[in-house]
Amino acid sequence: MLRIATKLDDQTEELIHRVVGCCITVHRELGPGLVEAIYQRAVALELEAAGISFEREKRFPVRYRGKVLYIHRLDLVVDNRLVLELKAVERLHPVHQSQVLSCLRVSKLPICLLMNFNVAILPDGIKRIVL
Repeated sequence: MLRIATKLDDQTEELIHRVVGCCITVHRELGPGLVEAIYQRAVALELEAAGISFEREKRFPVRYRGKVLYIHRLDLVVDNRLVLELKAVERLHPVHQSQVLSCLRVSKLPICLLMNFNVAILPDGIKRIVL
């Protein structure tokens, strides 16, 4: 895997590498064209098999002017430091990245992997977003 300059520590980079590997395994097995919920469940099984801690649909309060407006659920939160936002769309749009940035601000987590499983090869569907 190509290493890029980052402000993240080596342990987080290694975690990202392992998580991407799990997602590639799922994509190779299932291929594109299914609904997001299927990929989410399959990725959870792969993470579990790899011994990587995660929470599905982790809840975070959205606050405005000191009041909780809503409880937002993130697809997967890995090791309490990485958000996995899974999509199965024709293509990722800029609004998907904007939504991820909002989720990172709400959760106070530093990084998200936005993954579109509806692509021929998964690396073409991965966006890494760091706050």
